[in-house]
Parts: sequence; C-alpha cells; structure tokens
Amino acid sequence: MTEENSGFEEKPDVPSGATPDGAEPKDASSSPKEEEAAPAGDAVETVGLTAQLDQVRTALNERTGDLQRLQAEYQNYRRRVERDRATVKEIAVANLLSEILPVLDDIGRARDHGELVGGFKSVAESLETVVAKLGLQQFGKEGEPFDPTIHEALMHSYAPDVTETTCVAILQPGYRIGERTIRPARVAVAEPQPGATPAAAKEEKATDEESGGGEEV
Repeated sequence: MTEENSGFEEKPDVPSGATPDGAEPKDASSSPKEEEAAPAGDAVETVGLTAQLDQVRTALNERTGDLQRLQAEYQNYRRRVERDRATVKEIAVANLLSEILPVLDDIGRARDHGELVGGFKSVAESLETVVAKLGLQQFGKEGEPFDPTIHEALMHSYAPDVTETTCVAILQPGYRIGERTIRPARVAVAEPQPGATPAAAKEEKATDEESGGGEEV
C-alpha cells in the first residue's frame, strides 16, 4: 500500500538564489531607494563645493584688500621719507649758508666801495657762484613796498613822495633758499607824511588848476 501525503503537494527544491518560474530576477543596482539616494548625494556634494568656492573667494578678496592697503601705506611711507629727506637737506644747506652770509656782506661792501679787485675779486665771484648753485638767492631792492614777512625795518622816516610804506634804502640784502627765508632784508623805510598830499595828487591838482586858468577870460 502506497503512502500518500494528504493535503500536501510536494514541491521541487528551489535554490535560494533562484526565482520562481516566469519571474525576472531583481537587479540590486536598480533599487528605488538607491536611485533616489544617488541624486541627493550629488546635490549635497555640489552645495559643499559651492560653499568652499565662496570661502576661497572671500579669503582672496580679503588678501587682495590687505595687499592694496599695504601698498598704499608703503607709498605714503616713501613719500614721507623723501619729503623728510628733502627738508633735512634744505635745513642743513640753510644752516651752512647762514654762516657764510657775513662773508657775502663783506664782499658786497667791498664791491660798493670799488675794493673788489685782483685775486680777491676772483675768489669772491667763485664763492658767489657756489652759493648760487646751492640755491641761495638774494632779494631786497630800493623802492619796493615794505613787506614785514621778508623785510626788517631798521630805520624809519616820512617822505612826501611815497603813497605807502616803502623801502628807501637796503642796509643788508636778504637771502632765501626756495621758499625758506634765511635772513630778511634789513632796510630803511619811509611812510607818507601825515597830512601831506602825495606828489601825484599835487601834480594832478596843479594840472587841473592850469587847465581851469586857461579857460578863464
């Protein structure tokens, strides 16, 4: 007598990796979860790269700004050094020439008295040429208006023929280097005489009187 399995149907053994008949095997790489994860990972990576790029640009702008500030400070430093160097040189030359001014005064007096002759004349002219090359300039002339910033009045008088305070005599010439005055010109000045009519007004008045007198019959 054959023994039968009641209620049970014997099924063939199927390997664990096999699929049922008619069903296609599933590809692990095409899993929906993995397909969604791949684009999300790319987006995160892109955002991270963008953030890093922004940081690099910010750092570059900061370093560029620092470099520009350093260049500006260096240029300002160079200008200050050059200006200070020129000022120091000018002061040193002015101090040196200030010691030579009495010698130049003696040369001027000798020239005025006709005593600048022979070898003394040659030496004096050579000295004047040297100080001129160093930038020394002489100023102060008779008849020019008195300017207290460049003139020093040692004598004062009144004169009817001047309309303003005027230098009528140069007692000692002034000297300057560029815009720096080493010594003001020492002068004698004359002011208009109080209550006196200036010479020009007198001449104009006389002319008017002569014209009027000629018209009278």
